[in-house]
Amino acid sequence: MGSASIGYQSGISARFDRNLNLRSDITVSSLPCKVDFSRKSFLSAATSTHNKEISNRGRVCSLPNTDEKLETPILDSIETPFQLKNLTVKELKQLADEIRSELLSVVWKARKSVKPSLAAIELTLALHYVFRAPVDKILWDAVEQTYAHKVLTGRWSSIPSRQKNGVSGDTSRLESEYDSFGTGHGCNSISAGLGLAVARDIKGKRDRVVAVIDSVTVTAGQAYEAMSSAGYLDSNMIVILNDNRHSLHPNMADGSKTSISPLSSFMSKIQSSQIFRKFRELAKAMTKKIGKGMYEWAAKVDEYARGMVGPTGSTLFEELGLYYIGPVDGHNIEDLVCVLREVASLDSMGPVLVHVITDEKRDEETTNIVVKDRRTYSDCFVEALVMEAEKDRDIVVVHAGIEMDPSLVTFQERFPDRFFNVGMAEQHAVTFSAGLSSGGLKPFCIIPSAFLQRAYDQVVHDVDRQRKAVRFVITSAGLVGSDGPVQCGAFDIAFMSCLPNMIAMAPANEDELVNMVATAANITDRPVCFRFPRGVIVNKNYLVPIGLPIEIGRGRVLLEGQEVALLGYGAMVQNCLNAHSLLSKLGLNVTVADARFCKPLDIKLVRDLCQSHKFLITVEEGCVGGFGSHVAQFIALDGQLDGQIKWRPIVLPDGYIEEASPNEQLALAGLTGHHIAATALSLLGRTREALLLMS
Repeated sequence: MGSASIGYQSGISARFDRNLNLRSDITVSSLPCKVDFSRKSFLSAATSTHNKEISNRGRVCSLPNTDEKLETPILDSIETPFQLKNLTVKELKQLADEIRSELLSVVWKARKSVKPSLAAIELTLALHYVFRAPVDKILWDAVEQTYAHKVLTGRWSSIPSRQKNGVSGDTSRLESEYDSFGTGHGCNSISAGLGLAVARDIKGKRDRVVAVIDSVTVTAGQAYEAMSSAGYLDSNMIVILNDNRHSLHPNMADGSKTSISPLSSFMSKIQSSQIFRKFRELAKAMTKKIGKGMYEWAAKVDEYARGMVGPTGSTLFEELGLYYIGPVDGHNIEDLVCVLREVASLDSMGPVLVHVITDEKRDEETTNIVVKDRRTYSDCFVEALVMEAEKDRDIVVVHAGIEMDPSLVTFQERFPDRFFNVGMAEQHAVTFSAGLSSGGLKPFCIIPSAFLQRAYDQVVHDVDRQRKAVRFVITSAGLVGSDGPVQCGAFDIAFMSCLPNMIAMAPANEDELVNMVATAANITDRPVCFRFPRGVIVNKNYLVPIGLPIEIGRGRVLLEGQEVALLGYGAMVQNCLNAHSLLSKLGLNVTVADARFCKPLDIKLVRDLCQSHKFLITVEEGCVGGFGSHVAQFIALDGQLDGQIKWRPIVLPDGYIEEASPNEQLALAGLTGHHIAATALSLLGRTREALLLMS
């Protein structure tokens, strides 16, 4: 299932000349790939006794503030990635520094971490230098790596914003033709890339497909499923493993133990060369003809020989059917270009994995974001959980997701033997928690709302169907500001509250959050979930009290009024209180109630509100089919809709809300206090006042 390599410089000695134009003097007599750069030859490097660590290579621009940002003459001249092919190596290195300068300024303008993108600058330049995007398809697995890619594809002026009408934090096919596939939660690039490769072959096209995955997202099971399928189909595609010396695995906190030696660099170039790989394929074909026994013996010899020069684990990729090349210094543009050019020139070698080592710590001092001075919901949750864990030795924590909230370090340090961070393994986290529950422990399974979607089958069959007492802590619930639709927690109310055995609740404030931690700790006969938003709490000096368990299925009335009842769920209770204040200024006194529970619903509270008011407005920061639907189901079956009550739901719109500030997103969703108050005014026939309020 090969594809032609037209348009690529092939051969072992394809190289740059002094004028930085590619030369194509193709020979078959020199190993490894020769690149005319001003540095030591590969041969002398291979025999050197000095093994430099990758962290000592390259130049780092240290920027204490944006006023010291470098000038960017080369970057300013780049309109498309194709222009990179006209640059010299010296200019490519200068361009890397210019991009680094731009990305570092993002830290100060938007307070966003850019370390993964900083570590991938040279890799990004090499990819766009060798391949012909957008004809060739480059897929990025982790959005954190893609800022340099966005800079090179005409979006660098909007990079700092990630706000309303600004550049997306993710790759998006709607935003740029250079984004071959949308990224989000990670581990999808190889699957999508394989699909593109197979579609290319069926249609008889000739483009290359490159999937870039990092050492965090490669821990997810889907990545290995995709590699296994790629090996079986034997489609031509290239997988770049960007080993950025970072992993969520607790035993790998110091990053990858694989280093770049002169010998490994030398061998990577030999492995990627056409001569070596064609010879290897010829040998495999010959041993197959000789007999199965000889073929298996030769395969073992090949495996052991490659294992002697490759890192531990390289044979895993070979077993999955991918030809392994590496490790390659991810901060050495010359080496990257040499290896990638050779790989790109191949006609029919099946899937190839290039192991690239990068180092996020190179720019660590310049990319540290200012420590937050506001207390968050997560801070309060962890403090409350620590208090419960000190009283109950059966409480354990399982965390899953692409990154761990810093507040969880408090629990991890206090109870290291009762804390399990499994990384991007949400499915495992859920079933692991079910097993812990079966063993007599009390697991709190902490997963961001958007990532819990990945493990729904396990939630249904391994937890809810078996009535396992797993306590799901759903973080980053609702709108998430600049992280946009990918990280938005819009659906958990609907998909968790529909489960037969699940208790679903949400706190209105930090006090209620503390009480719900205590409530969850006391539930031992069924699963329970509670959600809270990403934001800060109002009182930064808030002291977490001792949690008091709440009666299951019991809401509360906060403010008594007439005619209109506002029934809020979770954080939207605060917006209902804001609406109450606005309406009070207009002479209206409405009721505000806190539902607390979506399931089981406080049917007595809902019935009382229906019987004592003309209008009931339910408010939630979730999609259609959530809390409001449970209320509607009850009041319809209870006959309340046959009486005087009129019900109106306020939910997230049926769509994806793009990046904006949290307040802007709430306004776009129609969930602000002003929107809630305007809805009440409209129901009362005071349309003009509603319009004035919104203006």
